[in-house]
Amino acid sequence: MWVYVKHLEHPIKVSRPDPAFAKLVITQYGGPDGEFSASWRYLSQRYTMPTRQTKAICTDIGTEELAHLEMVATMVHMLTRDAGPKQMEAAGWGGHYVQHGP
Repeated sequence: MWVYVKHLEHPIKVSRPDPAFAKLVITQYGGPDGEFSASWRYLSQRYTMPTRQTKAICTDIGTEELAHLEMVATMVHMLTRDAGPKQMEAAGWGGHYVQHGP
């Protein structure tokens, strides 16, 4: 059973915009080592586990990995929210900025 609390387990503190660093952080969404990939590995592997306990453990770990996406999203938002168009362009986010705005 899950209880949703409307604050992050580990507070995210960002003192200034840094779109270049945000570009590195956002890679944790996907890719072979990203949170999403890790989550799906655990959630897929649960079906091959021999006992109910090991299936439950894989399910718990997989859903925890999905929860990490909230922290990644929060960091990316905080690192880009006050960045201006020139900062975004310099960091390689020009197309994103044009499509989504500040």
